[in-house]
Amino acid sequence: MATARLSRAGGLPRRLPDGLGLAIRVADADGPDGTLDLLMTSSGRGRAGRHLPLPCTDAQRGLYSSLLPYRVADRSCLLVAIPRRTRQAPLPGDLEGMAAALAAGPLVYDLCAETGDRSWRRFAVLTVRDILPMDRKDTLGFDPYAHSVRAFTPSPALAAIRRAAYRGSRSGRSLRFAGGGMGGEGRRTGAGGQHDER
Repeated sequence: MATARLSRAGGLPRRLPDGLGLAIRVADADGPDGTLDLLMTSSGRGRAGRHLPLPCTDAQRGLYSSLLPYRVADRSCLLVAIPRRTRQAPLPGDLEGMAAALAAGPLVYDLCAETGDRSWRRFAVLTVRDILPMDRKDTLGFDPYAHSVRAFTPSPALAAIRRAAYRGSRSGRSLRFAGGGMGGEGRRTGAGGQHDER
């Protein structure tokens, strides 16, 4: 079982492009107490663009990228979440828009790792089905450095800077995500070996 949160970085009006964040927490990912947090941000698709945040107006278009590489098994690669587009109209990344979308059916994301030829290999599927009501004091504090497992380790590059940023983010999260965040309950399913070229 996994918990996901979609957030708007700037809290801008829904009609304006904003940086969209997708945070995923997998409990018992590496045995009891082996929690895994993955943090991804809306990004471009190209070789350079997938390393850079990209504000957007549609939460179901484009990629969500880790921006910095992870150490997966014995190699370094980016991680991305690719939404499976199930509707034609744009989906604003706010609570109201996500609630309306989930009322019509689940939201599905392919979780992929970058391969040596810069294509994508799917390793799991995240299916978001329900919204979890949360008070501000109950908002989860996602931290990929505090919550990593042996098979998925954040790159040491800029680790100190990112740790400081996450500590600051956690301290202000009750305000930052009061209006723009959402919790969703997801089901993690394995998809070993499937190779998706995007």
